[in-house]
Amino acid sequence: MDKKTIIIADNQDITRLGLRTLLRMALRDVEHLEVKELNHRAELIATLKENPSAVVVIDYTLFDFGSSDDLQNLSERFPYVQWVLFSEELTEGLIRRLSVEQQFSMILKDDSAQEIITALKCAVTGVRFLCHQVTNLLLTPSLPSVAEQDQLTPSEKEVLRLIALGKSVKEIAVERNSSIHTITTHKKNIFRKINVNTIYEATKYALRAGLVEMVEYYI
Repeated sequence: MDKKTIIIADNQDITRLGLRTLLRMALRDVEHLEVKELNHRAELIATLKENPSAVVVIDYTLFDFGSSDDLQNLSERFPYVQWVLFSEELTEGLIRRLSVEQQFSMILKDDSAQEIITALKCAVTGVRFLCHQVTNLLLTPSLPSVAEQDQLTPSEKEVLRLIALGKSVKEIAVERNSSIHTITTHKKNIFRKINVNTIYEATKYALRAGLVEMVEYYI
């Protein structure tokens, strides 16, 4: 069996100690497990090169990342890594942005020990976990800004919502009793207005803008 590597990337001694304790409780029955503790991004990158399917438990706000964009860039560089964001400063914007990224689990430092243990167990088995606080936030649609509301017409918002729910142009045309040409034109205009190039990016926009509820998206 291949060795499973868990990386604790946090600069607080008390947090690392607590995570070590919780890891022992969560993974006492897991064999071939290695736990590493890292303090710097350069160490993390070097370790991930050797362990490209590791689990990283990280508070990026206390690590040497310039911004959350650095974290996302690193996740794209190592697509098989499971990330467990463990922080007390996850902003609503970051949570919503990462909510469509399946390799990111999210837990908060004031969650119960049992919930943190569950998150760690899930991460080792490759299952994503969102704590109850994060889940509750995602189930409450964020209000788009006035600028975002004004960008798209009501018809375009509805077409974008259906695109985000996985409907094809043909299916949307049937549902809206429109021609395929009309829906295709709507789609082109939507992508231009919100400055995206793919359905994936458009879906992330729709989720952030509250046009699609998380419950709808995951059904």
